[in-house]
Amino acid sequence: MQRDEFVQQLWLDYVHHHPDIGGLRLWPVESPPEYLALLTFNHGPWSMEALLPTLVRFGYRPVQRYAMADRGLLVTLLAAPDEGAWLVLAELQLGTLSRHPRAALEQLVAQAPPEATRGQNLLCRARPWPMPDWASYQTLAAAHPLAGWLAVMGPRLHHPGFDCGRLGEDIGRLDARLRDSGLTGNADRHHGVLPISPLLDYRFYPTQPRRLAFAEGDEHRLSLGGLALVQKQVSANQERTVELLLPHHTRCELS
Repeated sequence: MQRDEFVQQLWLDYVHHHPDIGGLRLWPVESPPEYLALLTFNHGPWSMEALLPTLVRFGYRPVQRYAMADRGLLVTLLAAPDEGAWLVLAELQLGTLSRHPRAALEQLVAQAPPEATRGQNLLCRARPWPMPDWASYQTLAAAHPLAGWLAVMGPRLHHPGFDCGRLGEDIGRLDARLRDSGLTGNADRHHGVLPISPLLDYRFYPTQPRRLAFAEGDEHRLSLGGLALVQKQVSANQERTVELLLPHHTRCELS
């Protein structure tokens, strides 16, 4: 697998689960996202340590690591070798969950067949373990929203982030167009997966809730992903917008 194929599979998997995003035509379809926010957890082949060598082989370069203890996350920012989307790889630390939800998630993940734990496309496959029952999902989501998300979705692309500057549009105008398309944004910097730096204007748009069938056959509607818009507040600096995405105080040394 090459990098272009990896990105294409990420995107196809994402729009399969979020057709309301895939159908948007508010900017040219060839416009690349500024970043792709990938969500995983520190367990087996889906851990950041296990995934990074493959991403490096695809040409990505780890440039910063961030620790967010209040969210139980470690995040690695990976630069693309060209003008394409950077990767924001967020890893949920299972040790931050209390004993019962952690055991529930580990028990669920242990049911993944061996063939689902191998290969270079672990972030763009179907969920590798069975669907949880509704009660287990509620327990996990109450313990940590991202634990519930991972149980239902598996490690994969959570949301793309688009830079309004690269799209040639103001965030206010794009926000209005997205509202007209049925997506309501939230400017709360803690609404998405990650805390967002005050150096950026930011909106996160949850996708429309989808009806999902849980393990015991009952169905429930959940919103399981989204879309982000970002815009520099000061345009004079030369960094990519994604380099300003995460608060500076969360940055830590790359080991």
